[in-house]
Amino acid sequence: MRKLIWILVLWGILGFGQGGAAQEVPRQEVASWEELRARPYPQWFQDAKLGIFIHWGVYSVPSYSGEEQYGEWFHRGQQVGDTLRTRFMRDHFGEDFVYSDFAPLFHAELFDPDEWANLFKRAGAGYVVLVSKHHDGYALWPSQYAKEWNSVDVGPGRDLVGELTYAVRKAGLRMGLYYSLAEWNNPLHRWYTDPPETIGPYVDQHMIPQFKELISTYRPAVLFTDGEWLNTAEQWHARELIEWYYDTVGPDAIVNNRWGAGSDIGFLTPEYSSGIEETTRPWTEVRGLGRSFALNRNEDLEAYMTPGELIRRFASAVAAGGGMILNVGPKADGQIPLLQQERLLQLGQWLELNWEAINGSRPWKKTGEDREVTYSRVDPTIDFDWVRNSPSPTIREDDFSAVWTGYLQPQLSETYTFEADADDGIRVWIEEKLVLDHRQGAGTRAEELDRSVRLEAGKKYPIRVEYFETDLNASVRLFWSSPSQPRQVIPQERLFTTRRMAQGDGLKGVYRSMQRYLAYTQREDNLYAISFEWPDGELALSIPTPPSDLRIRLLGLDRELPWRSAGDTVYVDLSGIHYGEIPGQWAWTLCLEGYVGLTEGAR
Repeated sequence: MRKLIWILVLWGILGFGQGGAAQEVPRQEVASWEELRARPYPQWFQDAKLGIFIHWGVYSVPSYSGEEQYGEWFHRGQQVGDTLRTRFMRDHFGEDFVYSDFAPLFHAELFDPDEWANLFKRAGAGYVVLVSKHHDGYALWPSQYAKEWNSVDVGPGRDLVGELTYAVRKAGLRMGLYYSLAEWNNPLHRWYTDPPETIGPYVDQHMIPQFKELISTYRPAVLFTDGEWLNTAEQWHARELIEWYYDTVGPDAIVNNRWGAGSDIGFLTPEYSSGIEETTRPWTEVRGLGRSFALNRNEDLEAYMTPGELIRRFASAVAAGGGMILNVGPKADGQIPLLQQERLLQLGQWLELNWEAINGSRPWKKTGEDREVTYSRVDPTIDFDWVRNSPSPTIREDDFSAVWTGYLQPQLSETYTFEADADDGIRVWIEEKLVLDHRQGAGTRAEELDRSVRLEAGKKYPIRVEYFETDLNASVRLFWSSPSQPRQVIPQERLFTTRRMAQGDGLKGVYRSMQRYLAYTQREDNLYAISFEWPDGELALSIPTPPSDLRIRLLGLDRELPWRSAGDTVYVDLSGIHYGEIPGQWAWTLCLEGYVGLTEGAR
């Protein structure tokens, strides 16, 4: 009874609930895409560079998946018979346990919305985006369109969307909501199971009324839709919904770009990538602190970004014209894991010191400076599925390469055939013979190569494998087969780093990518140079020479720094700063006061 009273009071405080859906004003026709795209993006969103994403729901009970997989996709893994997840569920919950049985175990007993909101504010966030409903259809509010499958009817017994919305706004932050357009198990249309063209009844009878119930009740400033990619924007009625959302919430409202084929609207959301460079349209890099959005207890500590890696990614995104929606994955009890809390507070500490270079900034004509980095290790086999990640935090998720070298020793004297699965490209040499060349735009078509090689048992043959990753998913597997050997990934016992090795240890792998070590932002006429390494002595900035009266200072240190120039490089002398004076950690920002106005005026 107390929970029901609290929900009713909360709805009254927030101005929630005018019936299930807002009253609509009839109109003759829906706005065109051109009209919707012409709507200005709200300035508050362009200034607020950091948002907090929250993936929390029934999937937070198992909180388990593959090391490189998303925890919130646990149920889909069961549907397709994923061995890891189905075995985990059987072993720990029993043979007869089904996904819906997790809902009563989703208690949220430690959920304190004010505590969450305070944490996000201390992190330096300008807004929060809560997953109100993921692809499993479970609603975190008392949706009349999800009876017995929402957080009031089963599980916490609380309106989680309403409670957090109230706390976030009270803390002075903007509130946003994620809403999955599609559902895996809805009887009107089972996403990924039923043909995409049969989605109409689901959209008309379930999705649209539930969407309007959610928006009219909580009026989120940010609307992040998802699950759209198998259908067109017209099938989702995207224009009607976007226009209705704008009319309902007002000029501060903004949508993302996931509305189905043909939409091309809203802020861009590159996901678990190296980001983009875009200055004509708002965008945010969307990622978790680890490799999953929802909590995945199968992740290693190494999967989590260090404070330095997090700040590098965030500041680089801002410099490139974007921002970041950084995800936390609370436990089923409502506690945000302490390591995730620590990372948010560390980012907040850095932002507090470097705020003027980030909040309200815009990209300069040069976004930063990069250098090539390498990472070496011995890999037992070439059998990797990094999904949207990379082999190491030092290597970018996109546009990286790998070269494996060593020796291959067959067990049998036969003709072996080599094959590979690679996203995005691979080349393989056995001795001097090129046996595989799977590259986009490769001069030699893969099917024109002779992929077979006669090998003698016990002899070690030089092997070289080159791998190329461009964007999105990254995976590579190298197979062989022979008349007596079924197709298999070449095993470790047949791969050697040197001829002298008696037992197979794998191949030597060298990974390469570019890495940003310096980012530039602009605010008014000031230019900011954010260095992700503390320089020894001088910091070199590859920028046009400014007038001699330019003043340069280090944020957090109240004194002017000496500098000199040579050609198109400015050298800032930091040798006079003692260790105990260094402000903050992880990344340091130089402010070149009035540089933009001075140099542009000189031209």
